[in-house]
Amino acid sequence: MKRLLAFSFLITLLLGLTQCKNNKQPAEPPLGLYLPDDLEATLWAESPMMYNPTNMDVDSKGRIWITEAVNYRSFNNDSVHHLHHSKGDRVMILEDRDGDGKADTSKVFVQDKDLTSPLGIAVIGNKVIVSCAPNLIVYTDENGDDIPDKKEILLTGFGGFDHDHSLHSTVAGPDGKWYFNTGNAGPHMVKDKAGFMLRSGSVYTGGTPYNTKNQSGLVSDDGKVWVGGLALRINPDGTGLKVLAHNFRNSYEVAVDSYGNFWQNDNDDQVLTCRTSWLMEGGNAGYFSNDGSRYWQADQRPGQDMFTAQWHQDDPDVMYVGDNSGAGAPTGIVMNEGDALGEKYCGMLLSADAGRNVIFGYKPLQKASGFELKGQRLNFITSLPDDNTHYVWNDSAANSNKKMWFRPSDVAIGTDGAIYVADWYDPVVGGHAMQDSTGYGRIYRIAPKNKKLKRPLYDFSTTEGQLQAMQSPAINVRGWAIDQLRQQGESVIPKVLPLLNASNPYYRARAVWLLSQLGNSGIAETEKILDNGDPQLRVAAFRALRETGKDVMPYCRKLVNDTSSMVRREVAIAIRDLPFDSTHQMILQLIKGYNGDDPWYLYALGLAVGQHGAELYPEIINALGKGSTSWNKKLADVLWRIHPAAAAGVFQQWAQDSSLTADARKTAITALAFVNDKTAVNAMLVLAKSPLQDVAEQSKYWLSFRKDNDWYALIDWKKTGLDLDKEKKYAAMKVWAGKALNKDLTLFDRKDALQHMANDSIGGQMIMGLLADNKFEPGLDTIIGKMIFKNPDLSVRVQADKYFAGRNDKAEFSINDVVALAGNAENGHVVFTSKCATCHRVNSEGHDIGPELTAIQKKLDKTALVDAIIHPSAAIEFGYEPWLVNMKDSTAVYGFIIADSKTVVVKDLAGVKHSLPKDEIKNRKKMDYSLMPEPAVLGLSANDIANVVAFIQAKK
Repeated sequence: MKRLLAFSFLITLLLGLTQCKNNKQPAEPPLGLYLPDDLEATLWAESPMMYNPTNMDVDSKGRIWITEAVNYRSFNNDSVHHLHHSKGDRVMILEDRDGDGKADTSKVFVQDKDLTSPLGIAVIGNKVIVSCAPNLIVYTDENGDDIPDKKEILLTGFGGFDHDHSLHSTVAGPDGKWYFNTGNAGPHMVKDKAGFMLRSGSVYTGGTPYNTKNQSGLVSDDGKVWVGGLALRINPDGTGLKVLAHNFRNSYEVAVDSYGNFWQNDNDDQVLTCRTSWLMEGGNAGYFSNDGSRYWQADQRPGQDMFTAQWHQDDPDVMYVGDNSGAGAPTGIVMNEGDALGEKYCGMLLSADAGRNVIFGYKPLQKASGFELKGQRLNFITSLPDDNTHYVWNDSAANSNKKMWFRPSDVAIGTDGAIYVADWYDPVVGGHAMQDSTGYGRIYRIAPKNKKLKRPLYDFSTTEGQLQAMQSPAINVRGWAIDQLRQQGESVIPKVLPLLNASNPYYRARAVWLLSQLGNSGIAETEKILDNGDPQLRVAAFRALRETGKDVMPYCRKLVNDTSSMVRREVAIAIRDLPFDSTHQMILQLIKGYNGDDPWYLYALGLAVGQHGAELYPEIINALGKGSTSWNKKLADVLWRIHPAAAAGVFQQWAQDSSLTADARKTAITALAFVNDKTAVNAMLVLAKSPLQDVAEQSKYWLSFRKDNDWYALIDWKKTGLDLDKEKKYAAMKVWAGKALNKDLTLFDRKDALQHMANDSIGGQMIMGLLADNKFEPGLDTIIGKMIFKNPDLSVRVQADKYFAGRNDKAEFSINDVVALAGNAENGHVVFTSKCATCHRVNSEGHDIGPELTAIQKKLDKTALVDAIIHPSAAIEFGYEPWLVNMKDSTAVYGFIIADSKTVVVKDLAGVKHSLPKDEIKNRKKMDYSLMPEPAVLGLSANDIANVVAFIQAKK
């Protein structure tokens, strides 16, 4: 204990604190955290009061509740060398009893073997909701002694046991319902207490030994296909489970503000593409394909940058995702609605990023019908004096630079209005690893300088105390207060109405939501707010009235022509769940209200139209084109968004129009590519022969791509003449394979057959598949080992290197020896071009088969880069796990599975995408080694490795 405390004190002396606006300071501020000049940080608590904090919440007494992940990833972090709790992980309660700004007590609320690395906690009244996949657990403390009297598994069936991409924390919404989210480690097969069954999956597996099976295209009881990570809502009794948005990678939390807006961040596959978003109800965030069967890499189009491709931002069915925060590992997120820090911080969205050692601050900009986050981000709290664009998850520099051990896992607002930051203090983040074996963690408190913030004492036994708590900056405290006031019914309306004139806008929004829950008189007061001059209050009132159970149609009719596009956008969202016969004319009115430059409104229009594009198409032409199909931006945008089959001819017409800009033609071709109808395929076949080079190239791309997925069964692709040469080669190799396996033939004939196969890329893949299935008797494998390393396919040679690991020409390298070499970037460029560019890209040079390396130096330092080259299988990048897929016809393909639906699409080391019909696959096996060849296979020397590392590190 003394050693740990001494270590903590030493860290406190060493760490430093940054100005949020990235102003360099002459000396490190106290505690090593940089933040605005008018704020100060204090170390509120540290280990051993709690360990490895993953999430936190604040109760009505102002206490901080922490979920710990001490037993984190036992498959990587054993209990001998790391702190371990044999009785399960814990939920801790920390309190500052004497009000000096530091916690002085800590106690265990619960320790439970059902808790393995829990990632979320919410304290709402006497209920403590803990998120720990596969379960959403509710502990109830009925007598207030801080010991749970009851435990209930409210929901179960979430994927991602002991996985970062799993079930995350709950928050109380202003409507009295609970909101939470889950990552993409599915499948999620969850039944609520009313019997509704949620089914959500994707192609994603990996990350842990438990996440081995998933499934795309699952249909839930609402008849919809939900994909990947989800934002969810549930009634406190476990009924009414509803998907609010989907297709995330791993959004760590969803923040709900008092207007009912959703905010979230999400992490990426590779560097530079994390995001922070205002989340529209019904939104598709675009990580996977729409049915979850394809990774974004499978859908990346020629010329698309990584951010656009990763979040499918050029696709019509995907929402506008907001700010590209760059490299990182986003975690907790919260909207500060309190006044304690001053007016300039009220309404600031705080987003923690453990990979970047920072809490980002955003002041969302209301723009058109949505909120713009681009250009609104600043480094609000960080441990580094300069703007950190590095995502360091496994870097020797982080081990030596203790400033980079600041790993904020969560950020919350206390009842006193201060900001509390949970720090899972560790040199690494991500990769399911940790290097700090002591479990050390910290909580910081951020408050105004020269101003003492006090914890209020809420008396929940009185209406006045409940009204005071309703104004709390702590989200679940005010959520509990709203619930208590709601139970009093109409009698509290006179005391709630004055809040509609409060100076704090969030108090006004809360009053709107509460009034809607206070009987018919309260609903009548809420209806009056539909005429309020503040469009955001009108939005809140409309949202609140939707949840009352009353007929929403009169409200839609009233607001369909509202002067604010934000209000009309909300009407469009509501219409998607209403009968088309009664909303038909309103949808047309909403379409007429599109201004031609509002991605949020345009997306909402698509939600409103739904599957009724065909019925609306003629009327849209009349409304926006005045009866003409000549191109105009509003008409083009709307038809692109809804892409009905009836518009295929118009898209073809626009794509062939040389008078339009190349971008306009591209929009038309893209829209056509999302029409899942035979007319679109035939139109695209015509465009592939266009004399306009851009049109022909794009159309050929879409034909080659769509034939493997959405257009797979629409036409007879063999009659198009596509890939016939490849089919002939497959047929020839199957004949040679039959001879090689025929024990009745002479050894000479069988060796001749193997030689033919070994000399051909397809034949080589077949050989590797047969080896995996043990089809060759002893002796033949030795013969194969002498032939296969001359195969023209690098992926075949890589696999062969794993099978024939006993070859004597494999070189061994010492990481330290290679790191000690200076390296020559110019020579490294030659090595990269000849050995690496086949699979990797640096800036515009190379290919997008393996991970892009342009900014990899922001993720890995020299030591880690050298290690990754020498030991490519030691830490395989998520999404780049190799698979061997064996077909029933004895062929085999080796590479990355990038789509898994009617066809399984595998991208091999040459970048070729193999479309494999699922019913023709015999089996598939995930390999435990990387597709990246070891140095010996590439013929790399120690100097070559040092040189190529120098080349990569020189790139910016």
